[in-house]
Amino acid sequence: MDNLSGMIMALQGAVSQGVLWGIMTLGLYITFKVLDYPDLTVDGTFALGGAVSAILIVKGMDPFLTLPFAVATGALAGTVTGVLNTKLKIPGILAGILSMIALYSINIRIMGKPNVALLGEATAVTRIMDVTGLSNSVISLLLGIVFAVAIIGLMYWFFGTEIGCAIRATGNNEYMVRALGASTDQMKILGLMISNGLVSLSGALVAQSQGYADVGMGTGTLVIGLASIIIGEVIFGRRFNFAYKLMSVVLGSAIYRMIIAIVLQLGLKSSDLKLLTAVIVAMALSIPVVKKMVAVR
Repeated sequence: MDNLSGMIMALQGAVSQGVLWGIMTLGLYITFKVLDYPDLTVDGTFALGGAVSAILIVKGMDPFLTLPFAVATGALAGTVTGVLNTKLKIPGILAGILSMIALYSINIRIMGKPNVALLGEATAVTRIMDVTGLSNSVISLLLGIVFAVAIIGLMYWFFGTEIGCAIRATGNNEYMVRALGASTDQMKILGLMISNGLVSLSGALVAQSQGYADVGMGTGTLVIGLASIIIGEVIFGRRFNFAYKLMSVVLGSAIYRMIIAIVLQLGLKSSDLKLLTAVIVAMALSIPVVKKMVAVR
């Protein structure tokens, strides 16, 4: 019975964290799926959002007001990556790596040390907890759902506008966009700004949920995000409209966290999580190929 209750609590926490990380996955979806751009900046901008939000809270700012600052700094980091790629002609992967490396030092500079604890500080989660009396995991889940739904709605609207369509077209065929007179460089920079702004927002919310920000909290963000996107696409498919695809990405993030929680409850060491993530991604990527092989037979 104790094992069952422990499993239920672990799954509840996993889902709440999965939805908060799902906001990061939405940002990653813009670069990898919409822009077709391999952006490695996200490992740095996730920690950047947590660092900015945490240090501002410690300095006395309202936890909700720290979120726009987290988004703005993340967007700025995305802009730097975009400029390195489009204006200085540095390859996309290398531009992201350069930004990610620089952000490690910048994040420590912002916090003044490798990590900042928020114990005893008022965060968005503790504020709601004081009013409602709900648990941390429940509030984190509700907070994540509210932000995820709002962001999906905004993204669905934005990518239906002229600028949004130009960003999507840039990912599909740069040469066609240039032939129509649009600037693909500007579209890439704008896409990277939005993507890294969302990743940074996710980092800020996760930091407030877990009660601390750490310079290494973004390590593996790229792989986790890709795993979530792939899991969402494999399980829920690519049918229906753009909003459905975005929703499947967030659900994929929650499912990924649930898989991790179940495996940890079954006795896997936390040091093996990277290996498990690699296996999950490989399996998810191979499913469409296996389906085709079965269909041919």
